[in-house]
Amino acid sequence: MRISSKALNNLLGIHPETPLDLDGMCRKLRPVIYPAPLLTERLERFCSNLAAGMQALGIPVLSEDDAAGPDGRFSPGTVIFAPGNFPDSLLAINRVSTLYNNIIVGIYDEPPPLDSSSMPQERLDAIVGRLARDMVHILIFVTERSWTICTMNGGVVTLSTPFPSVDDIQNTLVPKLTAQVVPPRPEDLDIRHGELCTENREFRSAAQDFMDCSALWKHNRCLVTHTSTAGLEYRNAFYKRIVARYLDQRSGMSYGFFARQRPVEVAPARYDFHTCDESKAHDTVMVQLENRALLVPVPTVSVLTTRSGCRKHLLDPEKDLVEIGITGGRAWMKTPAAFHEEYDVKPSFDTLTILAHAIGNALTASILKTIRPEARFACHLERYGASMTHWHDYPKEELMPEGYHRHGHLNPPVSCSTPQSAAYSLLGKLSALEQVLEEGKEYRGDVHIEPNHGTNVVGMLTLAETAAAMNPELKSGMQRNGTL
Repeated sequence: MRISSKALNNLLGIHPETPLDLDGMCRKLRPVIYPAPLLTERLERFCSNLAAGMQALGIPVLSEDDAAGPDGRFSPGTVIFAPGNFPDSLLAINRVSTLYNNIIVGIYDEPPPLDSSSMPQERLDAIVGRLARDMVHILIFVTERSWTICTMNGGVVTLSTPFPSVDDIQNTLVPKLTAQVVPPRPEDLDIRHGELCTENREFRSAAQDFMDCSALWKHNRCLVTHTSTAGLEYRNAFYKRIVARYLDQRSGMSYGFFARQRPVEVAPARYDFHTCDESKAHDTVMVQLENRALLVPVPTVSVLTTRSGCRKHLLDPEKDLVEIGITGGRAWMKTPAAFHEEYDVKPSFDTLTILAHAIGNALTASILKTIRPEARFACHLERYGASMTHWHDYPKEELMPEGYHRHGHLNPPVSCSTPQSAAYSLLGKLSALEQVLEEGKEYRGDVHIEPNHGTNVVGMLTLAETAAAMNPELKSGMQRNGTL
């Protein structure tokens, strides 16, 4: 841990008890197996092996009576494994007290509704469609030779064994069960309607970068753009309303983001010789780096980013960009001036991750000012800011921009938009910086690889330059056609 759990709470509101390693994740789990009235023999064997594997990891599998309260509803925090096909009246969603306190895992004796030739958008649409139909958060498909986990972010992991091994449960399944994917709550940030000015030169320059970036990504099938809730199959109108409530009344789900951190003035870090009270500090944070403690100033950070639900390959900057930021541990969002207060612009599911990258960039610049004053990253962040690009795929090694340093590929494969994904973004950036300092290399940015999820490319390149680096063939084609 480069920074403490208290500091993570102060900086980003991440609860100090949020588990970030596999042992902590196992200790937190409280699963129950809630089977459908009829199960195939394969599902019975699978669930028996699943329960045995979890118990071998020290995860107690609760009985239905122990997992439910006096009202028959499952206790908050319980992970509900629901094998088999359920009638409407017996769906597990009917036995939870709120939409955001339980993860429900549907388990099916059938192959997954996709194949190796499925494009990312097709894969995501199929997964989200099944999630909505069966009112679950995670899907597991079991066949004679393998089992496949599918998550809301379009992640698909196939394990080539008929039954779950202890290692696969611990390393692949448990992280996905540890934190639920939820949208930012209204109380999590302040909404400032109409305060984002779209008429000044700074915004126009940034908007052009977003547009150039959008054009380069437009024909890359790995950029999953939008899945509409209107086209999903629901069991009835009641469950359709539940899905709408779960998604905070959004018309659909878009995946990935483009963002530009605005320039931020950073003060140099200083070596700390005293103990800092991290339970109260919002304007400084203790960072452990190179076996030394640094007291690092935490400035207000702000980011222009694509709004939730927009089509990133067809951007309209005056409608599709919002500004988010965080001051003293409190997040906020400004909506475009073109919209009145009643226009319902939703914050991205990835808001916390975006802010984690922005704070991490500021901390990195501050540390470099002290340890390596000649480094260009700090000056660049103060003058131009930094870009952030996230999509649900992985770039080839040879496409990595020079001076960008990779991290995260060994992290537990948590779902996107969880507190853990935000924490890994910040902590990984600091670990990458430490490695750069040890090796005497230049730091221009970082590439955060998220297992079973996607990639974040963050640093000194503009959005368009990042898009060109990640899509060299598309860039060449556009140049030949005169569209770039």
